[in-house]
Amino acid sequence: MPIEFKEESGGKLFLMRCEGKLAKTDYDRLVPEFDRQTALNGKLRVLIDITGFLGWKDGSLWDEIKFDVRHFSDVERLAVVGDTPWEKLLTAFCQPFTLAEVRYFADVDAAEARQWLLQA
Repeated sequence: MPIEFKEESGGKLFLMRCEGKLAKTDYDRLVPEFDRQTALNGKLRVLIDITGFLGWKDGSLWDEIKFDVRHFSDVERLAVVGDTPWEKLLTAFCQPFTLAEVRYFADVDAAEARQWLLQA
């Protein structure tokens, strides 16, 4: 499955892992769960592991943009974990689409990303 997600820390931490190419069906699963988490817990701290992410297929980049706009103010902190230079650039590109504090972490620093998210 290209996208996996779960919540931790009483719902304040939302973890996602994206591999391969994301499709519309991935967003059809993600959006209702993310909506549910924000309705229950307010602003979330999100860790997205994009190690192995290859992009979007079947027009699902548009679904990504709609998701980002819809949840513009629902994320307090966003940690992106990756392993290639283009993923770091993708993280910088995302900054204007959120009010969240956004940081990129190399995959070897995934534990540090989690620590940053859990800090007060």
